[in-house]
Parts: sequence; C-alpha cells; structure tokens
Amino acid sequence: MPSYFYTVKDNEGKTKTESIQAISEDSLVEKLQNEGYFVINVRLIEEKSLGKGDKKQGTTLKFDHDKYRIEDLLVLSRQLATMLESGVTMLRSLDVIKSQIQSKELFLAVTKIHDDIEQGSSLSVALARHPRIFNQFWCSLAEVGEASGTMPLVLNKLAKHVEQDVAFKSTIISAMIYPLILFVVCIGAVLFFALVVGPKFEDIFNSMHAQLPLMTRCLLGTFDFIKRYFFIIAGGIFSLFFILKAYFSTTMGELHFEKIIYNLPVVGDITKLIIVERFAAQMAILTESGVPILYALEITEKLVDNKTCGLVIAQVREGVREGKGMADSLVESGFFPMMAVQMIKVGEETGELGKMLKHVAEFYQANVEAFMKRFGTLIEPFMLVFMAVMIGTIVVSIFLPLFKLGQGGGYHAS
Repeated sequence: MPSYFYTVKDNEGKTKTESIQAISEDSLVEKLQNEGYFVINVRLIEEKSLGKGDKKQGTTLKFDHDKYRIEDLLVLSRQLATMLESGVTMLRSLDVIKSQIQSKELFLAVTKIHDDIEQGSSLSVALARHPRIFNQFWCSLAEVGEASGTMPLVLNKLAKHVEQDVAFKSTIISAMIYPLILFVVCIGAVLFFALVVGPKFEDIFNSMHAQLPLMTRCLLGTFDFIKRYFFIIAGGIFSLFFILKAYFSTTMGELHFEKIIYNLPVVGDITKLIIVERFAAQMAILTESGVPILYALEITEKLVDNKTCGLVIAQVREGVREGKGMADSLVESGFFPMMAVQMIKVGEETGELGKMLKHVAEFYQANVEAFMKRFGTLIEPFMLVFMAVMIGTIVVSIFLPLFKLGQGGGYHAS
C-alpha cells in the first residue's frame, strides 16, 4: 500500500501534516474530508530499495536505511550551512536537502520541519518538535543563529563538532572491536570444547579404562559441570545481567556503576577524560556561539550523558549563579583535572572562555586517542597469548593421555 504526505486544516484553522498509507490519493482525500479536514496538499511517497547504479528520478524516494545515523546529521548540517552561505533561503535549502537524505526517519523529520517553517515557525522551534533526532544542543544553537543572524556560521560550527565527535567515537570503537572479537572467539572455543569435544574424548577414555592425569581429570570435570548445568548457568548469567541492567538504569544504580568504573585502574581515568572532553567540546561551541554561560551549563548538564558529571555541572551552575567563577566551582567538585580547571580559569580572566574550552577539548581528545591507539596495540598480543594459553591448555589436557597410551605409558587401570 503506497504512503502519502498530507497537509490539512481543521475546523479551528490549525494545520496538520502527517504521513499515512492509503489505497489511493482519491480515497485519502475523501477520508480526510469525511473527517472534517480541509485538504491543502497530498503527495505520494514511493520507496524502493537502493541498488548499484540506481538514481533518484522525479518524485521517487529511495532510502539507504530507516533510522537516522549521526553521519546523516553531519551531512545535513554541512549542506544547510553551505546553501545558506550561498544566499539560498531556508525553505529552498530544506527542499533541496530533503531530496538527498538517505534516512527515512530523518527525511520525515526534515519534511515536517520544512512545512512548519513554511507555516511561520522558526527553525529552532521546528527542530524542538523532533527531540529524538535534534536534541537541546541543536535547538539552542539554531536559536542563537536566528537571533544573531549568523545561522551559516553556527551550522558550520555544529557540523565541525559533529564531525569531530564521529571521528572520536570511531577511534574508541576501532581500538576496542578487535580485542572484543578475540575474547568472544576464545569463549566460543571453550564452549565448543566443553559441549562437543570434551564429552567424546571422555567416552573414549572410559572405554579404554584409562587412568587420567590430574590436569585432564580437572578439565573433563569442568566440562562435565558446564554441560550438565549449561542452561542453569546461562539462565543465571542472563538473569543477573537483566537485574543489574534494571538497577543501573535507576539514578542511584547509575551513580554506583559510574563510581565502580571511576575506581578501576586505568579505565577509570580514561573514562573521566572522555567525559571531560565531551563537556569541554559542548561548552566551547555553545559559548563561542553566544549562548549565555548559565544556559550553556544547563544544556551541557542534560547532554553530558553521565549522572556523576551531571551533578557536578549542576553544582557549578549554582556556583556561577551565586557569582563564583566557573573554574572555582570546578575546583570544589574535585571531578575535573587541575590542568583543565586552570585553562578554564585563564579563559574566564581573559574573556576567551570559549577558545580555552576548545583547547581543553582538543587536548583531552588527543590524549584519549593516543591512549586508545596504545591500548589497541598492547591488548591485541595480550589477547592472542590469552587465547593460546586457554586453548593450548585444553588441547594438551585432552591429548596428553592419548600420547601416553600410544607410547605404552602407565595410565591404564591395573
């Protein structure tokens, strides 16, 4: 069944724009009119899967994916900034951009934003109606750009911030993915030996009435325990996972989880640096764009995605409201590194707070990226050795009795 966009007005004069599936355009118009709406516009959405060599033609819409990705937002902000800088109007820019969007979800949002602006809404208000895609960070910057008449400049800053965020997250994920794959393969190999290979060798040894060495008996005993209670063990692990997940989703549980992470050697320090980088990067673009410091702190508190840091930012915001400097409040919290605090203090004293926050973000981003590269380089051989020891121990334990039996060794029962 085809999908349609429609724009209608109700009896009170309010405009409504939505997408809906209908048998035909005529049946949709008739349905809307029967519901008491005045139909302004109805447009067909035709979706086809993309293939190699496919091109967008006419009104046909093709999407690579349904849900939006951060890369889609990066392209959107870049394109919108470029077109506005070239003197293209906001409505015309959105009209051109939405025909090139590869995400169905983002396309629907941008279409609605276009229609809202066409009906007199501001960009910031239109963005705020789609909080799942455009958070308070986007809306506040759009509001600043509208008030100051520097929308292209603000969008360029936003695009650069998104671009750096994408690269930063990619660095962290790239450093973690290979060790994680090795760990999963190792666990899979152990389970395969425990559930498939071990029992077969145990049957062979029993049929030969072999007296097994201690290492082999311990291994086969462990395998037998895993096989016998596999579903109980798996169920216990899954139950514990969901219980902990439910607890850590609460405010108190999240604070406890973060405290545990912060107390871990190395991991705790690098986690703090990632959070400090995120805080500084968001505060830098907000303050440089002209957002008042108290409002910027309020926005960052919601976006930092860390309860502990969010509470610290709330205390800093209260301190600034009482007349303290931001750096003084950060010192009292004890959460932020002294070097970051000192740079922020210099920024406050020189009136270059946005610039210094940007330097703080760049410094800690470089530190985290360097650490993750070293971590990836060091953890890979460690994981390979770990796999070799685990699998090697299993192989030796299983085949050692066979070697002894083949050599006529003394492992037969008397």
